[in-house]
Amino acid sequence: MMHKKTHKKRKLSLSQRVAYSIVIGGALLMVLPLYMMFVFATHTDLEILSMPAPLWFGNAFMDNLNNLLNRLPFFWTNLSISLRAAGSTALLQLLFCSLAGYAFAVMEFKFKDALFALLLSTMLLPGFLNMIPNVLLIDWLGWMDRSIALIGPASVSAFGIFLMRQYITKAVPRELLEAARLDGCSSIGIYGRIVLPLVAPALAALGLIAFISSWNNVMAPLMTMHEMKNYTAPLALRSIVDRRGLPPLGALFAAAALSATPALLLFALCARKLFQNLSMDSTAP
Repeated sequence: MMHKKTHKKRKLSLSQRVAYSIVIGGALLMVLPLYMMFVFATHTDLEILSMPAPLWFGNAFMDNLNNLLNRLPFFWTNLSISLRAAGSTALLQLLFCSLAGYAFAVMEFKFKDALFALLLSTMLLPGFLNMIPNVLLIDWLGWMDRSIALIGPASVSAFGIFLMRQYITKAVPRELLEAARLDGCSSIGIYGRIVLPLVAPALAALGLIAFISSWNNVMAPLMTMHEMKNYTAPLALRSIVDRRGLPPLGALFAAAALSATPALLLFALCARKLFQNLSMDSTAP
């Protein structure tokens, strides 16, 4: 027997409407600078400085791109170095941080609590304290002017281990782990077959954080890369600025738009699964 389902429109209260309006307004304010960056990338300098500023796309993107490549002949190389460094850093952090978080959350070993406390204490140290030791170590290893200088030191993070440990502790039932051990599953098998699928939201979040942090990092390439062809894209953009006058705004916005595109694409690919899993976790009984 078929039952007809009736859908009633739920009326929003005044407080809900105000809350939604604030959220939508805040989202528009956050997206507006990003939108204007892509718009300005397609306009000439005179059009960008005109009043009122253009609000729709123009036809000068290729001219701005040619101007950019004249000033930065290695820009595509710089962009590929950024992509390689950020992608490798994200993948390595997902591997090492998830393994370490799994060990701290599930396994029992000597000095476990002391090691985890020591790990957390490193998060309290200012980042600039590690700059000189890192540069000396990178120089001693012979990694100067090489992409591995950007990947190796950032391949694991205390925050990533902490995030994975906390999420595994919360999301992975102990009974499930014990049942897998009784069935003869090894520790690596439990990690690959049980833990990783259950912590997918945390992996997505950590991957995005690691990728964007590496992509936006300027200090590391500034201290370890000496030749412009080995610069990352954000560092290479600094050389566009002409100290004698106003920088070429069209070329600058074109470079910024191209540099931001990989991170935006990665977020677009991961965001749906990330938010879907997180919303499922938050609504689970």
